[in-house]
Amino acid sequence: MGVDMSNPPTSRTKDFFASPALSLSLAGIFRDGAAAAAAANMEVEEGEEGSVGGGGGARGRREDTVEISSENSGHARSRSDEDFDGDGDHDDDGDGGDGDGDGGDGNKKKKRKKYHRHTAEQIREMEALFKESPHPDEKQRQQLSKQLGLAPRQVKFWFQNRRTQIKAIQERHENSLLKTEMEKLRDETKSLRETIKKAACSNCGFATSSKDASVATEEQQLRIENARLKAEIEKLRVAVGKCPPGTSPSNSSCSASGNDQENRSSLDFYSGIFGLEKSRIMEIVNQAMEELKKMASAGDPLWIRSVETGREILNYDEYMREFSVDNSSNGRPKRSIEASRETSIVFVDLPRLVQSFMDVNQWKEMFPCMISKAATVDVISNGEGPNKSGVVQLMFAELQMLTPMVPTREVYFVRFCKQLSADQWAIVDVSVDKVEDNIDASLVKCRKRPSGCIIEDKSNGHCKVVWVEHLECQRSIVPTMYRSIVNSGIAFGARHWIATLQQQCERLVFSMATNVPTKDSNGVATLAGRKSILKLAQRMTWSFCRAIGASSYHTWTKVSTKTGDDIRVASRKNLNDPGEPLGVIMCAVSSVWLPVSHHVLFDFIRDEARRNEWDIMSNGGPVQSIANLAKGQDRGNAVTVQTMKSKENSMWILQDSCTNAYESMVVYAPVDITGMQSVMTGCDASNIAVLPSGFSILPDGLESRPMVITSRPEEKSTEGGSLLTIAFQILINTSPTAKITMESVESVNTLISCTVRNIKTSLQCEDG
Repeated sequence: MGVDMSNPPTSRTKDFFASPALSLSLAGIFRDGAAAAAAANMEVEEGEEGSVGGGGGARGRREDTVEISSENSGHARSRSDEDFDGDGDHDDDGDGGDGDGDGGDGNKKKKRKKYHRHTAEQIREMEALFKESPHPDEKQRQQLSKQLGLAPRQVKFWFQNRRTQIKAIQERHENSLLKTEMEKLRDETKSLRETIKKAACSNCGFATSSKDASVATEEQQLRIENARLKAEIEKLRVAVGKCPPGTSPSNSSCSASGNDQENRSSLDFYSGIFGLEKSRIMEIVNQAMEELKKMASAGDPLWIRSVETGREILNYDEYMREFSVDNSSNGRPKRSIEASRETSIVFVDLPRLVQSFMDVNQWKEMFPCMISKAATVDVISNGEGPNKSGVVQLMFAELQMLTPMVPTREVYFVRFCKQLSADQWAIVDVSVDKVEDNIDASLVKCRKRPSGCIIEDKSNGHCKVVWVEHLECQRSIVPTMYRSIVNSGIAFGARHWIATLQQQCERLVFSMATNVPTKDSNGVATLAGRKSILKLAQRMTWSFCRAIGASSYHTWTKVSTKTGDDIRVASRKNLNDPGEPLGVIMCAVSSVWLPVSHHVLFDFIRDEARRNEWDIMSNGGPVQSIANLAKGQDRGNAVTVQTMKSKENSMWILQDSCTNAYESMVVYAPVDITGMQSVMTGCDASNIAVLPSGFSILPDGLESRPMVITSRPEEKSTEGGSLLTIAFQILINTSPTAKITMESVESVNTLISCTVRNIKTSLQCEDG
């Protein structure tokens, strides 16, 4: 049932962007072929698949429409042990029924072998086991044969044939990729030859003096495309193992061109891959910068404030008139526009905040719940002066919500950081059409129109931030409970970005503070101990955010429950990370809607006095707080160390509570008592293993009018419901080679269902 996720995210990200010049065009190819790649990496038993490989390959060539799914093989003919004679020879000519070719000599030759057609029920059961274990052992085969009324050899040969079929499909998929690229290369080469022929003198063969400048440009573009395709084909050959790196049957210079591509300068990279000169890139980002400044400062009629919600709404007709936007779709599917603007004061100094946008790793750490993956693909300009004003970078980011139910958004964009004055900076992100044209079409589902922020330095380490988020996205399938918050643009809008920024900046200030009041650091004697605990809690929360999103890091399997709630399950292997327990880890996540305010729900879950009402692990016993550390102005932003006492033993829990104007989280993990005591004295916390579980709480996005009118501001708006995502991570086995069992899935299923039921009971929520 489990999914192998043995490679850590860091290594996968590194491999993904190992070659900046090729990463954009190859990213979609390998991501969309994830299922095929999994089949290609499947271990093949020598002596089993080899013995039937020829027949499977021949059959695979005849059945071009076969896909890797149980449905496609549900009613297909399956050969039993009667397909083979005693010495293992195959009978490849029979399709059942009457013979064609040797029917007249039937009495003289060996009697025709019989074929056995498995029933739909038998195939369904074998498919179910195949998904869990493509290589069943003898015990599993014996058990399945008794259950289905088949001979063990029949079961064995069915699994052999199924593995061979999948292997053949994968090979055809790889060959199809190479064939497509080769056809592109041939077409481009042919076009290039025709262009050169037209531009050359028919008598001498040299270029004519009247050669038009557009012809020269087209020729250069064709040469660029030709070289790019050669490099891609070489990369594909290496990736699928068709030939060793650096060797090519058609052109031995592919390897050299690939190495040169790795070492190109930024200018060569852009003119050689995307056909964009550096001057054109700079022109695009400067135009985007001007648009961002207008969008950040303009008022009515460009931005109109909603009377009911207080949100600023973009007047799109006015926007198109102001910025002369081309509204043609250019053949693209119809897209939705999301535009939002938010202004706030954040507690951080200007240089540190600007640096967090220039450094992609700091940017990911600043928005851990929103960014699942990010990378700087290439640097177009390094900027000027000590503060590097004018930095231009091509970047990739995968944006997520803290639930596996909502698809992530992948976006490529150019980021431009510029100092406008002594106390003001601007950071603008904008997608570039020429870049998108070289990316797999399946990835270009989200584009950034000029978006970003204007940062103004205020006194005493404060900054004013005006954030504008302007996206153009293809509509995707979103579960009903999340449809309002996603389609309204709130989930990925400016309010979410700036609320997260405020929270992280506060956390940074509180973790570095040296004059913390005693009441804000209860139970910890030293500043060193306080910093160590906050650092450990931050690592725990980052790990939680990485584990529960819909990122391509994970492969989620949907599990139906008796209560009707959907649970997503994924697994991964930890081989050498000391920050987590070693072995196989299972993560189970479920999202539900509750008819209570998100503030009420957050306060209930984080309250240690009421923890025994929902936490099954407490067994109803009392929970006491050992330490309580504030990490923000809101009392909900705190790190606590709690103890659960029972008759057998006591357990310590580290809990991190976070809340902002958009989202709230409660993340917790059991910790080793001895290790935690050393952290509280100031020791390094990097080797403390934590496996976080927790909750993400969102307002449901259904804004409604108040049922009563009052002068009290806190009663002017009605509170809607909450979207609660609950996630548990469990160490299934300390052996990395172990697999998830149905018992472990059932146990975590019960754990989530009981926890949700306890929360509903305590908050008096009615089902249905």
